[in-house]
Amino acid sequence: MLTCKDASHLLSERQERPLTFRERWGVRLHLWICESCRRFERQLATIRQAMDFLRGRAEAEAQGSDLSPEARERIRQALAEERGRAKD
Repeated sequence: MLTCKDASHLLSERQERPLTFRERWGVRLHLWICESCRRFERQLATIRQAMDFLRGRAEAEAQGSDLSPEARERIRQALAEERGRAKD
């Protein structure tokens, strides 16, 4: 049976590489009996989702970086107007 330390290490490793059959079953059995490691697994999934979201946002911003200064100013003004309307 895996210890919590071993299971958490393998859960982290699973983010980077596929686990072997033996590792997968060891983690599965451990998660079946250990609530703390199940919580850790959920936390890793949440962190992964947040990083994917931020990566997508950064890529979108990088693609928008070729806007002309005039277009940027129009966007700034539109956002300021929208914020003003939201306050009212």
